[in-house]
Amino acid sequence: MSIFDNLKKPAPAADAAPASSTYVKEEGPKTFTFSALPESLAQLQALPEASLDSPFKTAALTVLALCAYAAAPEIGIEMINYLMGPEELSTYDKSFLKDRFMGNKYYKPFSYFAGTSPENDYTPSEPFTITIKTGPYSYQEDNYAVMKLKSSGADSERDVKCRRKGNQWFLHSQQLLPDIRIPKSQDKWA
Repeated sequence: MSIFDNLKKPAPAADAAPASSTYVKEEGPKTFTFSALPESLAQLQALPEASLDSPFKTAALTVLALCAYAAAPEIGIEMINYLMGPEELSTYDKSFLKDRFMGNKYYKPFSYFAGTSPENDYTPSEPFTITIKTGPYSYQEDNYAVMKLKSSGADSERDVKCRRKGNQWFLHSQQLLPDIRIPKSQDKWA
């Protein structure tokens, strides 16, 4: 057994049904609760949501991976690459992520959890709870789903786009990291 075994991406099951162009479109909202945030790829993979059999699960794990990135970028990148399935983050994508967190903006992904606000510096209540929604255009393209998430520091919902391969949904893109209201502890005018 290699130390790299836990970095392997999920392989489709040999007896998995072939992908069809039809998918039973799940409607939201769906709420996920986590007793702790994963601090390694192995911990993320151990979560029941890591089956990636729903775009809701993939979107929820994307937030967890971005929280891990805020604490340890290399671990967050491993998690995001796992969620992306057969693709990986490009050099440009990694640079973009780094840029989104510049200026001590590590609070951004935490703003998607229940109990957060600019007033409490986006400190989530425990257990960690996140709600994923669908919108009127969530299933506009075959084999793609756009999930909606609400940041407590923004007025509009943000998107996570997932792509289906076989029976799994992988991260295609995310728009979770635009600027939001700054935490009270960083606001010079508060």
